[in-house]
Amino acid sequence: MGAIEPSFLKDADPAPGSRVPSHVAIIMDGNGRWAASRGLMRLEGHRRGVAAVRRTVEAASELGIRVLTLYGFSAENWSRPRTEVAGLMNLLRHFIRDDLATLHRANVRVRIIGERSGLEPDILALIEKSEALTRDNTGLVLVVAFNYGARQELARAAAALARAAQAGEVDPASITAENLGAYLDTADLPDPDLVIRTSGEQRISNFLLWQAAYAEFVFLPMHWPDFDRAALEQALAEFAGRDRRFGGIGKRQPA
Repeated sequence: MGAIEPSFLKDADPAPGSRVPSHVAIIMDGNGRWAASRGLMRLEGHRRGVAAVRRTVEAASELGIRVLTLYGFSAENWSRPRTEVAGLMNLLRHFIRDDLATLHRANVRVRIIGERSGLEPDILALIEKSEALTRDNTGLVLVVAFNYGARQELARAAAALARAAQAGEVDPASITAENLGAYLDTADLPDPDLVIRTSGEQRISNFLLWQAAYAEFVFLPMHWPDFDRAALEQALAEFAGRDRRFGGIGKRQPA
């Protein structure tokens, strides 16, 4: 990875006093349990999960969120049954083919983060097409974490930084957190302000470990296929009530 260009978002901070998070990241959990509770196949839960993605993208754009990151498929998900993985890949293919034009018309910019080496050629081509087509869009940035794992991302970034140091491009004695952050998949994006996880589980599951250092977390009991605008607004309301201190003294502390 070469030098990172200044982010197209860096100079577009939210309005002063705004309680709408600039960047919301979601761990979309519970598709399989949603299906099992209804006596349906797991793949049907994933299909309904795609419908929830569509609702959430539309709602996020309308509510003024600038970046929406969705944990679509983790590096560990390859260990699932082959039939389920194949079904998920087909859902991804259909989503990009069916929804990309709609996203483009809505001025949504699509970004994919995660490891791309080893992906099937048609999947890789669809990923590259979605990014190329929407690259100049200026509305909501939709980031999909696909074949993504935060530990793997950090290892790739550390390796790239080590190569830069070996080549004399970086002084090892002066390496900072910012140096490493410049080699992450999200280097040109703001860190998430809010991380939402559905299905009631309260863990991060190898998702944005570096970027979510100061994020607020909201855990919702509903499974992902039931997620809608009302659920997103509920999470945003909880976020608005948090006192974000970033290691300092909160603004709401008494004098």
